[in-house]
Amino acid sequence: MTAAVGLQTHIWSNNSKSLLLMAGFPVLLLLVTYGLFLLYAGFAGVSLGPDPIAGPFLWAADALARAWPYAIAGAILWFGIAYAFYQTMIDAATGARQIERSAEPRLYNLLENLCISRGLSMPGLRMIETAGMNAFATGLHQGQYSITVTRGLMNALDDRELEAVLGHELTHIMNRDVRLLVIAVVFVGIFSFVGEMAFRGLWHSGGGVRTRSSSRSSSRDNGGGAIIAIVAALVIIALAYALAIVIRFSLSRRREYLADAGAVELTKNPDAMISALRKISGNSVINAPSEVREMFIENPHSDFAGIFATHPPIEKRIEALVRFAGGRAGEPAKPGPWG
Repeated sequence: MTAAVGLQTHIWSNNSKSLLLMAGFPVLLLLVTYGLFLLYAGFAGVSLGPDPIAGPFLWAADALARAWPYAIAGAILWFGIAYAFYQTMIDAATGARQIERSAEPRLYNLLENLCISRGLSMPGLRMIETAGMNAFATGLHQGQYSITVTRGLMNALDDRELEAVLGHELTHIMNRDVRLLVIAVVFVGIFSFVGEMAFRGLWHSGGGVRTRSSSRSSSRDNGGGAIIAIVAALVIIALAYALAIVIRFSLSRRREYLADAGAVELTKNPDAMISALRKISGNSVINAPSEVREMFIENPHSDFAGIFATHPPIEKRIEALVRFAGGRAGEPAKPGPWG
């Protein structure tokens, strides 16, 4: 009963976070837009009114007041595009391609058996032609779910281990983890793209900007205000990016433990999951954007000793399977229900 209550709480939390991310996106977008206007005002010496200190802030606020409808419209347009084409974008970023039973009968049959055992609809299957060993699930709702595996994973894992990995990804789908992950990828990805484009435009644009009520102060009078504006803009933009990073913390490490446990429940074979994780460990690197890598079954981090990692270490996951699922660390996987 406790496990069921905990799982339902996890699913409710994923749904709530998904809504909060979508609601918070326009707010954060406006914050970044204001910060970029302020940064431009500081560098270009643009001001509004006679006060050299408040002038750049007033100019940026005036620019935002005129630009915010376009920023919100852009956010709505982006969500519409992302909703319709997120799988295409992820496939393009990872090099994944859709596969059918005729191309990969072994993989297709293993997944189909798992779905039949739980009365689940069959998700789509995709393959990445790389030696790296990884897998991930995507999708926003029924009919859109898909599981992607790498060629390296298929070649290295036996049927029992591969079945465990597929069970792990199916659990992410059942637990609504994939919805939150896709939204987070879309959310963080657009800020990375827009931020990079905006800064490139800022540094490569020439000349100043004047509005109908703007005035250019001399460097002697406006220097202090420009410096303050630049510092404040950098703080605002840094805050926005820090809030975006918080999204990574919202992608709880707990989801991986639950997916491992779900794989064991589906396959009745904790040793297969342990064996698969051992083979994946150290061999999971794939050339993909960092936001997409958050979706992978394994995403090792070396920065800041993994402080921003959204995946628990493989060793901890194996330890949990041994302690709570009856797995045997260091022993080969025993035969599962499918032979």
